[in-house]
Amino acid sequence: MNRRNFMRSLGAFGFVAGSSAGWKFWPEQGLINPCLANLPGSVANHPLMQSVWSGLDSMQVWDCHVHLVGGGDSNNGVWFSPAMDSLWHPILKLQKLFYMNAGCVHDTPGHLDQSYVDRMLNLVEGMRPGFKAMLFAFDWFHDEAGRPDRNRSIFHIPDHYAAQVAHSHPETFEWVASIHPYRTDCVAAVQAAVRDGAKAIKWLPSAMGIDPLSPRCDRFYEALAAVDMPIISHAGRELAVQGGNQDFGNPLRLRRAMDHGVRVVIAHCASDGDDQDIDQGANGPRVKSYDLFARMMDESRYAEKLYADISALTQLNRVWALKAVLQRDDWHSRLLNGSDYPLPGVMPLFSATDLANMGLLDSASVPFLQEVRLHNPLLFDFALKRLVSLGKRQFPSNVFETRRFFERKLA
Repeated sequence: MNRRNFMRSLGAFGFVAGSSAGWKFWPEQGLINPCLANLPGSVANHPLMQSVWSGLDSMQVWDCHVHLVGGGDSNNGVWFSPAMDSLWHPILKLQKLFYMNAGCVHDTPGHLDQSYVDRMLNLVEGMRPGFKAMLFAFDWFHDEAGRPDRNRSIFHIPDHYAAQVAHSHPETFEWVASIHPYRTDCVAAVQAAVRDGAKAIKWLPSAMGIDPLSPRCDRFYEALAAVDMPIISHAGRELAVQGGNQDFGNPLRLRRAMDHGVRVVIAHCASDGDDQDIDQGANGPRVKSYDLFARMMDESRYAEKLYADISALTQLNRVWALKAVLQRDDWHSRLLNGSDYPLPGVMPLFSATDLANMGLLDSASVPFLQEVRLHNPLLFDFALKRLVSLGKRQFPSNVFETRRFFERKLA
């Protein structure tokens, strides 16, 4: 891969724009995930590894933001847009190559679905007993009439497939349904997801064609509130999954869900892009999406409804938000850890060295973290967040012990 294509691909992940680290042409651990297997004993037994798990009940540690990826070769309905394999769409093609390499399935044609799951199983084995990954389904883009539109979709992971994988490995995985609220069967789909053990609903509004502020969502919100099922929704700019109306990612549009009694988890703390301040009317100014998210976090009426996951905050383009969130001790009881896997395996997106240079990490931990990442990107993401600090501020244990949040569902 030449430098020009490399820079374009990073831009597609939202990395080039706004990198607080002054990104380099070549990342510290190269472009390609080497996909090594089990940790060497010297790393698994390293004193820092003991520190990473110290004070945690591993039975309560669930990673709440994990993408299930595949190619559809298992005949379970998994689908990627053909554009992601087309030379006419080079950015999409590069993105898919990065995703496949990050998940270590780039060299398993014809066996992508099972290979991705096998790699996930290997990674979770490297965690402490009790740790689980919450696997995301991903619904189609739907039009205004609630009909699925494959031509405007980038990929699709059916609920039944996510449930099947989780049920096949109950000690390793939980699953998160993805249901478009415009669907005529959305209420029945919520009820089916609850019966099948789903722990939440995954939304990416722009890529799915969901306006969270639309009255079309109300019956869906009522169904979720009745069973205390939370929504994990992307907010702010979305570049990793292209398409749709970016305005639908405005965090303020999720007020409607919370006003209907739904718990909402805003992914990545809405830490990229800007949105219109619709609290000031139809002609409100555009401000940072994070600032709109922060406004809602500070409103007492949402103290038990609004939460956020910290997935991707250690990516170099989001480090400014990592610093801001670390300083908000008053939010820490409402933060949930997620990895956004497989993105921790996209090598250019992270740099332990740069985080150390910014004062967020002890430089002595950098070689340890780099070695962990070569073998287990999932553990790397977890360990990095356990070790980052700003002065005396660190993420407390409850941020990582997320199981209780997702088991609050009503009977």
